Amino acid sequence: MGQSAIQTLERALGHKFGQEQLLVQALTHSSLAHEFHLTEGDKAGQTAPEDNEQLEFLGDAVIGLLVAESLYKRFPELSEGELTRLRSALVSRKHLGTVAARLKLGKYLLLGRGEERSGGRKKNALLANSIEAVVAALYLDAGLEITRTFVEREIIAPSVMELQTELLEGRSIGDHKSALQEYMQAHKASQPVYIVKAESGPDHRKRFLVEVRFSDNGTTGKALARGMGSTKKKAEQEAARRAMVKLTAAEAKEAVDE
Repeated sequence: MGQSAIQTLERALGHKFGQEQLLVQALTHSSLAHEFHLTEGDKAGQTAPEDNEQLEFLGDAVIGLLVAESLYKRFPELSEGELTRLRSALVSRKHLGTVAARLKLGKYLLLGRGEERSGGRKKNALLANSIEAVVAALYLDAGLEITRTFVEREIIAPSVMELQTELLEGRSIGDHKSALQEYMQAHKASQPVYIVKAESGPDHRKRFLVEVRFSDNGTTGKALARGMGSTKKKAEQEAARRAMVKLTAAEAKEAVDE
């Protein structure tokens, strides 16, 4: 990454890095380091680039803390479950990917050739990972206060009020599994159980079909909905989302009939 690109990105982030290598590392995908070893660049006396995976790990924790703190201060009237759902929406891969796209992080990513050819710069997962790594780099370079300002400005403020409105209107946001569990508790119903019904595709492109059912006295009862996803967790979330749509629609119909 050239000096001009670094300076342009620093302006977008609102911070000039004292340790520029942290920013470069935050944008270095593991595919580049992997490609380096495949081409035996290390044997030529070159140093392998450090990828951003460890920074992603740290950034995930920092974002989670700062989002939780902000929501705690903003919305003292909300319950723990409601705060959890707001936090889940703000730290979700979908939301973080959107933030990274808005900051145009994709064009600064350092990718291996294979990832470049497959459209890695526009992949939501890579973008979400990159914003986590950038937050970690900010934290290590500038400390918590500057990082808090960035997270508040870029991750929380643009969406939090709209998400709160959706929450108060009863719309499903963020963690659909938590929303379904809360719904079942509120209606004094049995708790949902998730069952993997099928797996398909090669290892690197797995698809899971998950069914959500009522749990009745230790047994799995009536099926409520099914969901597909590239991981079991995503499939469970989709099944929970579909279940919430079905339950709330039925509830609304009953209210009209009365």
